Amino acid sequence: MNMPNERLKWLMLYAAVALIACGSQTLAANPPDADQKGPVFLKEPTNRIDFSNSTGAEIECKASGNPMPEIIWIRSDGTAVGDVPGLRQISSDGKLVFPPFRAEDYRQEVHAQVYACLARNQFGSIISRDVHVRAVVNQFYEAEIMTEYVIRGNAAVLKCSIPSFVADFVRVESWIDDEGNVLSFSDNYDGKYLVLPSGELHIREVGPEDGYKSYQCRTKHRLTGETRLSATKGRLVITEPVGSVRPKVNPQDKHQFIDVELSSSYSLLCMAQSFPTPSFRWYKFIEGTTRKQAVVLSDRVKQVSGTLIIKDAVVEDSGKYLCVVNNSVGGESVETVLTVTAPLSAKIDPPTQTVDFGRPAVFTCQYTGNPIKTVSWMKDGKAIGHSEPVLRIESVKKEDKGMYQCFVRNDQESAEASAELKLGGRFDPPVIRQAFQEETMEPGPSVFLKCVAGGNPTPEISWELDGKKIANNDRYQVGQYVTVNGDVVSYLNITSVHANDGGLYKCIAKSKVGIAEHSAKLNVYGLPYIRQMEKKAIVAGETLIVTCPVAGYPIDSIVWERDNRALPINRKQKVFPNGTLIIENVERNSDQATYTCVAKNQEGYSARGSLEVQVMVLPRIIPFAFEEGPAQVGQYLTLHCSVPGGDLPLDIDWTLDGQQIHEDLGITTARVGHRGSVLTIEAVEASHAGNFTCHARNSAGHQQFTTPLNVYVPPRWILEPTDKAFAQGSDAKVECKADGFPKPQVTWKKAVGDTPGEYKDLKKSDNIRVEEGTLHVDNIQKTNEGYYLCEAINGIGSGLSAVIMISVQAPPEFTEKLRNQTARRGEPAVLQCEAKGEKPIGILWNMNNMRLDPKNDNRYTIREEILSTGVMSSLSIKRTERSDSALFTCVATNAFGSDDASINMIVQEVPEMPYALKVLDKSGRSVQLSWAQPYDGNSPLDRYIIEFKRSRASWSEIDRVIVPGHTTEAQVQKLSPATTYNIRIVAENAIGTSQSSEAVTIITAEEAPSGKPQNIKVEPVNQTTMRVTWKPPPRTEWNGEILGYYVGYKLSNTNSSYVFETINFITEEGKEHNLELQNLRVYTQYSVVIQAFNKIGAGPLSEEEKQFTAEGTPSQPPSDTACTTLTSQTIRVGWVSPPLESANGVIKTYKVVYAPSDEWYDETKRHYKKTASSDTVLHGLKKYTNYTMQVLATTAGGDGVRSVPIHCQTEPDVPEAPTDVKALVMGNAAILVSWRPPAQPNGIITQYTVYSKAEGAETETKTQKVPHYQMSFEATELEKNKPYEFWVTASTTIGEGQQSKSIVAMPSDQVPAKIASFDDTFTATFKEDAKMPCLAVGAPQPEITWKIKGVEFSANDRMRVLPDGSLLIKSVNRQDAGDYSCHAENSIAKDSITHKLIVLAPPQSPHVTLSATTTDALTVKLKPHEGDTAPLHGYTLHYKPEFGEWETSEVSVDSQKHNIENLLCGSRYQVYATGFNNIGAGEASDILNTRTKGQKPKLPEKPRFIEVSSNSVSLHFKAWKDGGCPMSHFVVESKKRDQIEWNQISNNVKPDNNYVVLDLEPATWYNLRITAHNSAGFTVAEYDFATLTVTGGTIAPLDDGSGHGNVHTRIRLPAWMPEWLDLNFMVPLIATVVVVAVGICVVCVALSRRRADDMRGGQKDVYYDVVYNQTMGPGATLDKRRPDLRDELGYIAPPNRKLPPVPGSNYNTCDRIKRGRGGLRSNHSTWDPRRNPNLYEELKAPPVPMHGNHYGHAHGNAECHYRHPGMEDEICPYATFHLLGFREEMDPTKAMNFQTFPHQNGHAGPVPGHAGTMLPPGHPGHVHSRSGSQSMPRANRYQRKNSQGGQSSIYTPAPEYDDPANCAEEDQYRRYTRVNSQGGSLYSGPGPEYDDPANCAPEEDQYGSQYGGPYGQPYDHYGSRGSMGRRSIGSARNPGNGSPEPPPPPPRNHDMSNSSFNDSKESNEISEAECDRDHGPRGNYGAVKRSPQPKDQRTTEEMRKLIERNETGPKQLQLQQTNGAGFTAYDTMAV
Repeated sequence: MNMPNERLKWLMLYAAVALIACGSQTLAANPPDADQKGPVFLKEPTNRIDFSNSTGAEIECKASGNPMPEIIWIRSDGTAVGDVPGLRQISSDGKLVFPPFRAEDYRQEVHAQVYACLARNQFGSIISRDVHVRAVVNQFYEAEIMTEYVIRGNAAVLKCSIPSFVADFVRVESWIDDEGNVLSFSDNYDGKYLVLPSGELHIREVGPEDGYKSYQCRTKHRLTGETRLSATKGRLVITEPVGSVRPKVNPQDKHQFIDVELSSSYSLLCMAQSFPTPSFRWYKFIEGTTRKQAVVLSDRVKQVSGTLIIKDAVVEDSGKYLCVVNNSVGGESVETVLTVTAPLSAKIDPPTQTVDFGRPAVFTCQYTGNPIKTVSWMKDGKAIGHSEPVLRIESVKKEDKGMYQCFVRNDQESAEASAELKLGGRFDPPVIRQAFQEETMEPGPSVFLKCVAGGNPTPEISWELDGKKIANNDRYQVGQYVTVNGDVVSYLNITSVHANDGGLYKCIAKSKVGIAEHSAKLNVYGLPYIRQMEKKAIVAGETLIVTCPVAGYPIDSIVWERDNRALPINRKQKVFPNGTLIIENVERNSDQATYTCVAKNQEGYSARGSLEVQVMVLPRIIPFAFEEGPAQVGQYLTLHCSVPGGDLPLDIDWTLDGQQIHEDLGITTARVGHRGSVLTIEAVEASHAGNFTCHARNSAGHQQFTTPLNVYVPPRWILEPTDKAFAQGSDAKVECKADGFPKPQVTWKKAVGDTPGEYKDLKKSDNIRVEEGTLHVDNIQKTNEGYYLCEAINGIGSGLSAVIMISVQAPPEFTEKLRNQTARRGEPAVLQCEAKGEKPIGILWNMNNMRLDPKNDNRYTIREEILSTGVMSSLSIKRTERSDSALFTCVATNAFGSDDASINMIVQEVPEMPYALKVLDKSGRSVQLSWAQPYDGNSPLDRYIIEFKRSRASWSEIDRVIVPGHTTEAQVQKLSPATTYNIRIVAENAIGTSQSSEAVTIITAEEAPSGKPQNIKVEPVNQTTMRVTWKPPPRTEWNGEILGYYVGYKLSNTNSSYVFETINFITEEGKEHNLELQNLRVYTQYSVVIQAFNKIGAGPLSEEEKQFTAEGTPSQPPSDTACTTLTSQTIRVGWVSPPLESANGVIKTYKVVYAPSDEWYDETKRHYKKTASSDTVLHGLKKYTNYTMQVLATTAGGDGVRSVPIHCQTEPDVPEAPTDVKALVMGNAAILVSWRPPAQPNGIITQYTVYSKAEGAETETKTQKVPHYQMSFEATELEKNKPYEFWVTASTTIGEGQQSKSIVAMPSDQVPAKIASFDDTFTATFKEDAKMPCLAVGAPQPEITWKIKGVEFSANDRMRVLPDGSLLIKSVNRQDAGDYSCHAENSIAKDSITHKLIVLAPPQSPHVTLSATTTDALTVKLKPHEGDTAPLHGYTLHYKPEFGEWETSEVSVDSQKHNIENLLCGSRYQVYATGFNNIGAGEASDILNTRTKGQKPKLPEKPRFIEVSSNSVSLHFKAWKDGGCPMSHFVVESKKRDQIEWNQISNNVKPDNNYVVLDLEPATWYNLRITAHNSAGFTVAEYDFATLTVTGGTIAPLDDGSGHGNVHTRIRLPAWMPEWLDLNFMVPLIATVVVVAVGICVVCVALSRRRADDMRGGQKDVYYDVVYNQTMGPGATLDKRRPDLRDELGYIAPPNRKLPPVPGSNYNTCDRIKRGRGGLRSNHSTWDPRRNPNLYEELKAPPVPMHGNHYGHAHGNAECHYRHPGMEDEICPYATFHLLGFREEMDPTKAMNFQTFPHQNGHAGPVPGHAGTMLPPGHPGHVHSRSGSQSMPRANRYQRKNSQGGQSSIYTPAPEYDDPANCAEEDQYRRYTRVNSQGGSLYSGPGPEYDDPANCAPEEDQYGSQYGGPYGQPYDHYGSRGSMGRRSIGSARNPGNGSPEPPPPPPRNHDMSNSSFNDSKESNEISEAECDRDHGPRGNYGAVKRSPQPKDQRTTEEMRKLIERNETGPKQLQLQQTNGAGFTAYDTMAV
């Protein structure tokens, strides 16, 4: 069973071997690494990666190689880098990614680490340069500036101190002084201020004024970009010198170390101060010497005061600088070491080398940059300890192949370069192919051990036993041979093996490319035996490894002993069971000994062997060095090499640069004892410079120590340059090498001019360069000839220089080797050859390789001209002939060579002219031509030139088209359309051009204009209008005649499309076109484009012109207005600007309107202050006064809305003086002082102070304080007949005010009557009490009397005189105002005062009159009542729509007119006004009833509206007239003629669009019902139409049975009906029966109504038909005597027919018309339509055309005429009447007005002469109309019928309308009587006096019985939204395009985006909710008051949401039912 498996294994093995053999052959043919290579960096990361924690970083590392290397990131210690979640990750493409992180997540080992990128493949590894990653967490920092102390006159330097933790990332941007001046970096070094490149601010020659300034620095963070000002302001403290001061430098500034980058600018500071001001000198030390030289100032190097500024740093600027400061007192110096760092770069030469085994390999590391600190080498990513630029491998081994890298580093950065070493030749390291196995045997027999090895080169095999080489002897024989395939076979024969022969045998195969070995044990049974071990010498510090050579088998244990102690006895010793002993780090003292190996077997037999270990110690040299610094020539030097450690004897010797030192070098050496040696140099020479090495050797090994000796050596030539000559064009190289110490710098210069003397630096160029002293000139030319100077300088001695001459030797050379030259036949020609080179040059001419001799032909002449660069030879031919077409050659020769050049001479003629020029094709801009090719003139035709011009131009003004000479057809392009051209053609060859062909004339076709209109200007006209002006495109770009322009506009910065207007072209020359764009948004930017068009099409759009409409006024006031009182006369007012979207412009200023609060109502007293800021301080205010303030924003459009008034009171102050003072004598010792309060108390008066003083005497002034309410004071205890002076002051809490005037009085016995009170004005408030004082004195007591308005006062109930004489008036009224005088009289005198009383009362009712009306606004005039006394502050205007809520508007008192805007179009409004003053609101004015303009939609003519096809009908809604109120939407319904149910197609068709009703059946009659809505109501129209047949034909019209059709059609019967049932017979019969029955019913009803008490009462159960209006022509009458009239009208009139009630009226329409002559029994008599003809616009029938024609209608007014008895109770055929109960939003102005109207189905336009008669019957196109208002949502333009799965679910019809099962009402909207009628117009509504229909409700329930319960339901559904605060506005505020015809293309887009403020989806949801809640009567036809509860004050949106959640409370329903009880639904029934 196992055999097959074994065979399979062997077969697989053979296959593998064969495969390997094949592979080896392939590899041999193609060396494995021929196209393979080690890794090389493609993208190496940079040295430094600094990033902010907010940005993160990605470090990319890419390498190439074959195979593609693997990228690994490592740290600086070589360990691999892994992912740290959220902080560090390695992406799949090898990037090292540091994501953004939070500050608290910073980890130093991640974010502040040195990384490297390692790339490796099978050929080696390379490591990138060091990548210093540093993440910077955004830390707060502040820069500070310290105060600097400066002596006047010195320069100051202010430093911006930046914290160290951000110093690497933050730099100074600029400085700012305290005046806001910005000081930044500049090249102007002459100013006072200079910002240094390092960021300091340098201020020169400071004076005392500089001590008053302060400075801040602005810094910028280079990672975050953040800029900030320093936290502190720096300033200078200027000190005045006291005596002379020697220069002083801060100790820390005396030694500076600066590192700057290459090419940057930097400054060296020398901040020293002294008095007198010092002088500064800068020096630079010559490198490596103590010598210095002055710094040379230039454009690059500047000195400002003591500061040295160097721009564009170069490496040569590095070195030590010294600043020397001196003045008359002393000196000081500052040392600065400057290092200019240049970026490091490295390159290894060669980058790849292939070296044979054993051969040397050399890699040279070439590096640039500064400074270079270290050079190191790595192999495959591991250091190899080599630090020289050159790496030399003496003998390449196999392990040497791989990747080598050279790294150069300094403190800032590193650079690396890599190179690959490959092994050359065919090398195969040795391989053991066959070997012996471990064997165990008995002693005796011989043993044969065999090893077979292969390799290239052929290896040698040697044998070892227990590590000791086996040599041939009598028992051991070793032999080997080479097989034919190159393998070596080696064997070891052991004769009669002994037990002692056992051990570890090893065969070793070795060649120069490697080594291979195999070992196995030979076990020979026997006792243990240990072979002798030789003495082992080992160097101290190394590791001893020895294995015990044991023989014998079996061996149980092997142990090592020392001094009879089993090892190990310390940590350094390790013993292994196989007998191996290891001792680490051996030392002589502890490890030098004899070790014994003991081997035992299980029987206890043992063997011992000893090993003596000797530990040798290497020499140890103490480091030594020469004296510091280089040595001078001739100096004495000595070195001592001491070797304190190491075994003796020691051998010590010296080498210099690796060479043994001999005495003839001038150097002696001498041994000092056993362990020392001294080297002595008596006189140092230049040859002594080098590395001195002391070598110490002993038996343990060799040690050495090296120290360098540098000797100052002046330059000396190694290779001095000499004169050189070079061949022109060769690469010249002149060497100039010098030696010396320091190493000399070698430079080359070139002499100026042709002689040596003045030299200038060589300019670096592409072909001239100097490398290590060698001058290279690539491709040397004569311009490089001249004298050159090579100079070598190292600062020691004067240097070397050599002048050489470089000459350039040039053989003759023709710059042009071969050229063609043509000549015209018969004309002279000159052939020229110019040879350049060293002169003399000789030139000979050949013609067709034959020598040309001018002597043989006098037509030829040769001349030569010597030029500066060579020779010019000219061959002249007098006149050319055809034979001169030949090859002419000129040969030039000089001493350095020869050259030749050839001229191919061609004699040619011009071609003939082309002919047969034809036009193949033409367009607007091109023409295709063809022609015949002419004779070419012996020269190929180069080209044809097609010349063309406009017909009026001359041939000098031509355009050309170049055509290749090989073609004879071409297209001329770039012609102008609609232009006449002349075209001709010219042929051209190398000689010249032919004559022109005959010209052809063509006219190009017209094209659309190609030019854009020019000079486009868009200027705002007002806030909603812009004027666009432009001029036509350039005339050349019209491409025909321009017909007009399309002007497009749109909102800027939106993606909306342009709206285009069309403007006709103005033919007047130069006149501008203009267009006004209207109805735009306020202060909105619009983009305008214009394109011209002609009959072909439109041209390109012009560039967008953008312009804003004029600024409007802000629509919102400033917010957060607040005021703060500052002082008694200042208030601060602050505010926040209004929202940007409400600014409607750019807010320029704010206005603060302020006035004392008590004068606020008076506009003239208000003050205004303008300001641009958001706060201001109001000055000069009245003290202690309450102020009212408002703030408004102002734009260019005007003042915006004012803020809500705010109030602040100014602080109190001391009062003014009392206004007046009286001193009245009361007796001989008393005087009464009285006074009036101050006019400006400036606060609350706390007291009065009365001052008195006796006149004349120097008595002291007496004071007396009086309470604030007391206005008099009695001074007593006065001296009689002595004058006294009195004055008074008032005091507030602030202090005492000014004193009043002084008054003098004298006590006396005589006391005349005097009144102490003063004349005054008193203001009393209406209905409050008033008191007027009259305080009198006198002796005897005076009598007091009052007069009112001049009439003696007598007391009554309201007025009486009080005991103190004052007059009290209770409950003041308006009539009390006037003058009141008080009289006091006694026997001595009399006195009087007069008071004025002003009564303030609320205003009386103002006058309100209507001034004007528009569709959405009312203008009213307001006039105050004549009897108002108190100043009026303003009006409040109250207005409301008929069924809406009251709204108010404030009107200023000086407004003559006021506009009430944003009203509903075509709606009734009530308006009244009240006035108000500071007392309060006054009485209301009379209510003004009015209405806005506008009416319901008007019917269109049917042919213009309906367009029928076979399966669809197109509706042109533009044919509808909007009645003045913009259309909002249409509802479209349809049904087949024989169906009852209507299908709603769409409930939201937008106006101005066409609409297509799809999926109709061909050849079928349909009914179409259209409901048109606007804000004034809606109009319903019904149409009959028949679709076309499939082939597009029409079907026969429906016959109405009257026999008047043109064709009598027999009605086809269905198959299942019997033949006798002829419908032509049955229909009239049934109709007659029905008419009779209905007539009887009508008579009965009429009789029953007459019996009722009220003519309007009684049972009205009959459902009336709705008959639509029929229009008649002017003056037309309805002749009811015609037998076919009733059939034409389509209904049978019931007797005594009554119409439904009109809201607010007690009569239906016909009642009103009939009874108007006898007086109207109505509460609202104004509803008589004859008195108010505008209320019901009645329509007239059009003239009757010839039979069979159809026509339109005309408008007019006509009364309802009755010419036939029995017609009185029927519907007036041409009257408007009112139907209730339809879908209305119950604005009563939208109650449905219907008119009967005629059929409209045919050709429009009346036919004269046929007026007054009706249209013949038989026309089936019925049109029915109803009007109302319903707002609908937008819907798709084309919608399928409901039956076809249409989209009418957007607006679900009301339950009553669509599905009678949903609500209690009958199917009241589906039954209509269709009338053959001629199209009509629908107009009008109730009259102006109609106010509130709810007033009619209580009137005896007059219609309750007739119309049943559900009267209010439809109104509730459609009209009761007023109760919820809803208002349907339709599109009243959307200005529409009034024209029914669109402009020419492109059409103007009509934006209906805001066409309705009423979302009828919400409306519908309300309707359904109401319907579902309540099926009972819930209509409210009256105006419903808004619910007072807060819950009911809801917005539309809130209401909708409440209804959706069914949360509207029952109150809503109750309110809706308030006044509707007496009204019932009016249903209609089709007959």
